[in-house]
Amino acid sequence: MHLTIRATGAGAGMLSHLLAKNPSNLYERMEKDSRVRIVFTASSEEEAEAVIYVTPDPVELVKGDSSAHNDITQYINDREFVVSSLFCTYIRSALGTALNGKTKEAYVPWVGRKLNLELALGPVASNLPDRTLTELFTALGYEVLLERGDADYAFDLKSRSSVRYIRLKGMQTLQTALRQLFVLIPALDDYKHYYISDDEVDKIRRYGEGWLEDHPQRGLILKRTLRFAGAIKQYEGWMTRDDKQIENRTPNIALAAGTAGAGFPVALGSDPSMETAEAPKVRLNDLRYAAIAEIVEGLVSRRRIVDFGSGEGKLSARLGSVPGVHEIKAVEPSASAQLRAMDRFAKMEGKSGVTVPEPVTGSLFYYDESLRGKDVMILCEVIEHIDEYRLGRVMDTIFHEYAPGTLIITTPNKEYNAVYEMDQEEMRHGDHRFEWSREAFAAWCSRWTPIYNYSAELKGIGEFDPNYGYPTQMAIFTKGEAL
Repeated sequence: MHLTIRATGAGAGMLSHLLAKNPSNLYERMEKDSRVRIVFTASSEEEAEAVIYVTPDPVELVKGDSSAHNDITQYINDREFVVSSLFCTYIRSALGTALNGKTKEAYVPWVGRKLNLELALGPVASNLPDRTLTELFTALGYEVLLERGDADYAFDLKSRSSVRYIRLKGMQTLQTALRQLFVLIPALDDYKHYYISDDEVDKIRRYGEGWLEDHPQRGLILKRTLRFAGAIKQYEGWMTRDDKQIENRTPNIALAAGTAGAGFPVALGSDPSMETAEAPKVRLNDLRYAAIAEIVEGLVSRRRIVDFGSGEGKLSARLGSVPGVHEIKAVEPSASAQLRAMDRFAKMEGKSGVTVPEPVTGSLFYYDESLRGKDVMILCEVIEHIDEYRLGRVMDTIFHEYAPGTLIITTPNKEYNAVYEMDQEEMRHGDHRFEWSREAFAAWCSRWTPIYNYSAELKGIGEFDPNYGYPTQMAIFTKGEAL
């Protein structure tokens, strides 16, 4: 992970003074178990270039994380390579003088003077499309160039990669340029390694002063840096200096049922108690679990259930209370998630009328004979984490080999992202490989029904929008009579 700052033309020689670093010396420090280096590759009155390079310790990155205990996948990540909020944390101390504009008195006039700057950073792993990445910086007056690393592949992986290098060029003060990066880098990566507290809101306010309030993508930036409506409201309250509150962009969500175009449900009458300002927000994830449990409870055959991609076991635990369910296999490949699921299942032991789920280590890509012929199989928010070109193989295995009596699948509705004010090409999670519209999901479901003698019913989960439907779409596949 690196950041290169290059200044050319008038005032370029001030770069080292504004950074408070001797261009003849290598700056090297340990910061939070990571080695931070700053080296000047050029230093003259007309051209100066500083390279900030960070080498984290991959072991230290996961030390102290109890959730990663005995899970080798903890080491399989991109955190030691990509420019993210972690990178900003590592270099903040080294760049403190420039960020705060506290240079020596002789150089104070240069703090507010614009330089001809070129900034290069990367690699950046972002789920934002190229167009959005470009717009974030062009709005600040920069020329933007996005690059992908040089590599040869036997298939078109390079063009699908989310990893890019960013090069910026423009006239800007060094302090403002760095502050912009310290706000935008965490927004690009959308990964936070720290708790978002009042200090984080204050940091965004300080670093964003003079440019963020007028940025056309301010809403997106705040959503991806502060995440929570309360933190965003706190920031907006600071900016307006009064009691004005911004509208919470996360809609009230209520489960609805019925039928409308393309087999998706229409909204029924809402519960008045849900419309009051004091009513708590219901998480969409909880509504998914409730909807699935309701479907399962209405099935004639529901004794044996397989919950694929069960994660921390929340849905499996919920299904344990459904009458008539006697066996639940919670299948999950991640050891850390399974450990949390096992803790959850242990608390269910001894409770009357409750079926305790059985944790199973497994994957959709590895056939397990013990999962064959169950009454119900569930893939809750799973398929979008699989590359589309591999999905056919998975579905063939499910319908042909496992042949469950009922298959329940939920996945995001891409159209509904507009309600969340997301960019058209943005996805809800960094690990999503795709998100489908209602039409695309319906077409995909209809592909399997004639081949394997299943029927499919489509439903929606969440608050209905007349233009975009429901945030979550659900398919219920029911096995027909043997031919």
